[in-house]
Amino acid sequence: MLGRLFDHPLYLVILLVIILLLFGAPKLPGMARSLGQSMRIFKSEVKEMKDDKSDKSGQGQKNSVVNGEVVSNGDVDSNGSHAPGGATAEPNVRDQGTSHR
Repeated sequence: MLGRLFDHPLYLVILLVIILLLFGAPKLPGMARSLGQSMRIFKSEVKEMKDDKSDKSGQGQKNSVVNGEVVSNGDVDSNGSHAPGGATAEPNVRDQGTSHR
């Protein structure tokens, strides 16, 4: 159907005149400007998502030095101490209380 529309330029001109009458001449530049801004925002968001994805994939392979030990990024807890096995390190506390007899 659209192939026949573009075969005859007169049909395209009539369609443009109808659109101009429906939306009005003053509204068309504002609509075009809004569409252009929306496209720019969309492109910048897509670019930002690609940059974030490449940053995350590059950081996964790096190691860090914490307290003189080389550890991978997944093995460091929130306070910067080494956590073996990727879990949070619990202090090893023995019961050193005196026996009550």
